[in-house]
Amino acid sequence: MRKKLFLILLAVCSLGISAAAQAKSGAWTKVEVAELGILGKAFDTPNPYHRIDTCVYKGFTKGENVQCRVPAGLSVVFKTDARKIGVSLNYAKDVNGGPYASYRGFDLYIKKDGKWLWAGCTNFDRDHRNPQLVKVLVQEMLEGEKECLLYLPLYAEIQSCQLCVPEGSRIEKMESPFRHKIVFHGSSFTHGISCTRAGMSYPMQFMRKTGMQVIPLGFSGNCKMQPYFIDVIDDIDADAYIYDPFSNPNIPMIRERLEPFVERTVKAHPGKPIIIQRTIYWEKENFDTSAQREFQGRRDLSDSLMAIICAKYKDVYYIKPDAALHNGESSTADGVHPNDNGYSLWEASIEKPILDILARYGIK
Repeated sequence: MRKKLFLILLAVCSLGISAAAQAKSGAWTKVEVAELGILGKAFDTPNPYHRIDTCVYKGFTKGENVQCRVPAGLSVVFKTDARKIGVSLNYAKDVNGGPYASYRGFDLYIKKDGKWLWAGCTNFDRDHRNPQLVKVLVQEMLEGEKECLLYLPLYAEIQSCQLCVPEGSRIEKMESPFRHKIVFHGSSFTHGISCTRAGMSYPMQFMRKTGMQVIPLGFSGNCKMQPYFIDVIDDIDADAYIYDPFSNPNIPMIRERLEPFVERTVKAHPGKPIIIQRTIYWEKENFDTSAQREFQGRRDLSDSLMAIICAKYKDVYYIKPDAALHNGESSTADGVHPNDNGYSLWEASIEKPILDILARYGIK
């Protein structure tokens, strides 16, 4: 019995040594994600995984600077004939903790019958310091070429990340299937906070469903119509600009900042559609009377101000997203931020109104 147990242990150890030797011998072919071309970038930046170069654009707080450097909403498309796909990651520094894999994880989709279908995801630990570690996104796939879409983490500053396929498999740059450039700027809702995977924020779902490229500028807790954010947006040549500006600022801020914020976009991008979203119903309003006063107050004020602004500026539009189930069940993760289903409801509520507006400008 002891001899049999020893042989089993020896076999297990041999398998472990064999696997380690295989990893050291380069069992993976690795390609830096940035070399394949990153979708959603507003500008070239020294670190290709940053959204905004904070040496060029000034005025951000310390926390906002961190958010400028995370790749929330950035993605890459590529082709491969691999049956298994992995990813490796080297953080630039420690990243924010949090309960969601989306903050430090990658989210993979593969096109099938003309639609992007979810294929796999993975998450890296907060203090990950081993760029040699490969985490598998999907495996045991059928042979044949695949068109893939990979979303980068929502809340991790990246120094380097690599797509990994088994040696002998191909991985190639692919022409983007996403057309136009649509800026989405907003709060934690637009950032995607509380979605479980990086591709589940409402702008990313809009991107997959419509085939339009999203320029993602969600800044959790920090979208308060600050002039320095407009400095950035002024310099982005896009086809349309979609804002979620009422979820972070309080009522006095909205009253003071809304029209100057809109007016600057109108002047910087004449003739381009500017679509403003009302803040959604926050489920914490169900019983919290102070929340009811605050958030209903924001909605009432934005309704009245946007009626005036839309009459004044012909290319400005106002839409009302909805992320609620309306059946008594919750569609948020915490009474504030939608869960995955809530973000799907949000996207479904704005998709047609946005496409109808864009069609007026020949954006299809």
